[in-house]
Amino acid sequence: MGNHEFLSIMRTVVHYSLHFLAPGLLAFLFFRKEWKKAWLIMIATMLVDTDHLLADPIFDPNRCSIGNHPLHSYYAICVYFVLLFFPRTRIIAVGLLFHMLTDWQDCQWLHWLH
Repeated sequence: MGNHEFLSIMRTVVHYSLHFLAPGLLAFLFFRKEWKKAWLIMIATMLVDTDHLLADPIFDPNRCSIGNHPLHSYYAICVYFVLLFFPRTRIIAVGLLFHMLTDWQDCQWLHWLH
């Protein structure tokens, strides 16, 4: 296995671990009393990826999501940040913002690999 292939595999492992496992840790650390519910809500924020259905092609492993999809736009990210200030939407906001951070780090992998 070459270095480029190894890094590509690591990119995928890191990306999906951050999307599914890290929200569990965040839920446990910051929403301990209701961490299971918080984790499920944060996992549900993955629905933000439905905006990929508007792209052509729908999936492009070499496309950075941030700034290229409506729900991954900088305007949307600002809205997600504002949601942090409301207790009823705080868990959703954390999930969405962490999702954006995860997708941003994936964009950094793209720069390293190309």
